[in-house]
Amino acid sequence: MAERENRRGRGRNREEETPEFADRLVAINRVSKTVKGGKRFGFAALVVVGDQKGRVGFGKGKAKEVPEAIRKATEQAKRQMIRVPLREGRTLHHDIEGRHGAGKVVMRTAPEGTGIIAGGPMRAVFEMLGIKDVVSKSIGSQNPYNMIRATIDGLQKESSPRQVAARRGKKVADILKKDDAPAPEAAEA
Repeated sequence: MAERENRRGRGRNREEETPEFADRLVAINRVSKTVKGGKRFGFAALVVVGDQKGRVGFGKGKAKEVPEAIRKATEQAKRQMIRVPLREGRTLHHDIEGRHGAGKVVMRTAPEGTGIIAGGPMRAVFEMLGIKDVVSKSIGSQNPYNMIRATIDGLQKESSPRQVAARRGKKVADILKKDDAPAPEAAEA
C-alpha cells in the first residue's frame, strides 16, 4: 500500500517538476467518425511545447472534448522533445532547410533586433524554442502539421561549431577561424 502511494507521489512530483515548459496551441480541428447511427464528433489538437532555452517538441491528440485533446497533445509533445543549439541564445548558427511531405521551410539566421519573421505554426515553434531573431519562409504545404514537422526536421539538422569540431577532431577556433590570406583579385589591384 505504501509503495503504491509512493509511486503515485513520484508521478505527481514529476508533474510538479516540469512547469518550466511553455505550450502553444497551434491548431484545433473538429473531426467526425461515421458510425451506424450517424456521426460521432471529436476534436484533434496540435500543440507545441518548449522550455524557451533550446528544447522544443510537438504533439497531437484526439478526444471527444477539447481540453482532453489538448492535454493528450501536450503530454505527447513533452515526450518527444529535441534539443537545438542556439547562437548567443537568440538565433540559429547557420541557414537550414527542412522538408516533410509537400511542406518545405527555409530558416535563416538573422542579426540582433530582427525578431521572429515567420508564419503561424513556425512562429509557435520558434517562440517555444527561445529563438528571438530568425527569418523564415514556408514553401509548399500550408498544412500546420506538415509545416511544424518540416520545421522540426530542419532544426534537427542544426549543428553548432562545437559539434562540428568534435566530429572532425579539431578545436572550435580552427573551424571558426577566418582565412587571413587576401583574395587573389585584391592582391592584383
